[in-house]
Amino acid sequence: MRAIRTISSSTDVLRRAEALDALDAVLPFDRREFLAELLSDGDVETLRHLAREGIGENSMRALASDLAYLEAWCQAATANPLPWPAPEALLLKFLAHHLWDPARREADPAHGMPEDVSAALMQAGLLRSSGPHSPSTVRRRLSSWSTLTQWRGLEGKFNAPGLRNVRIPMKPAMDSDLKPAGHS
Repeated sequence: MRAIRTISSSTDVLRRAEALDALDAVLPFDRREFLAELLSDGDVETLRHLAREGIGENSMRALASDLAYLEAWCQAATANPLPWPAPEALLLKFLAHHLWDPARREADPAHGMPEDVSAALMQAGLLRSSGPHSPSTVRRRLSSWSTLTQWRGLEGKFNAPGLRNVRIPMKPAMDSDLKPAGHS
């Protein structure tokens, strides 16, 4: 099983936890240390910037939660922190890991999210189910990722041809839903 590895010293984690204290009206205190271990200094500064800009509390909580998940997923899936901006290949990997066909997985264990990635996310308390994610959750996380990329003053690959050609289904993922648009 691949563990989610943090790349920070305890001093860095404490400093980030203290920086997250500025967001205590929005982010639950009991998640402060957990978030401080997963998020980078840049992540914390982005969240603080969003708070200063007056983003709503619920939106801030959702962004922080999505960012923590994305950081942990990237660490588990690639053994590296989440890059900014994310390359198109990483965005496609995210889709492949989160939208997959359970029937196809039975025949092909490599289909969908790898077991070690899933186990690492479950162990971290970030994944509750071993099945594919709901399309609305995937859309929300991609939207959060795009928003955070823009707030960092970067241009992401969220409209790259490879992503535009993948249809995110309205219902749970099925093999035929993940084919490029215009192909059968």
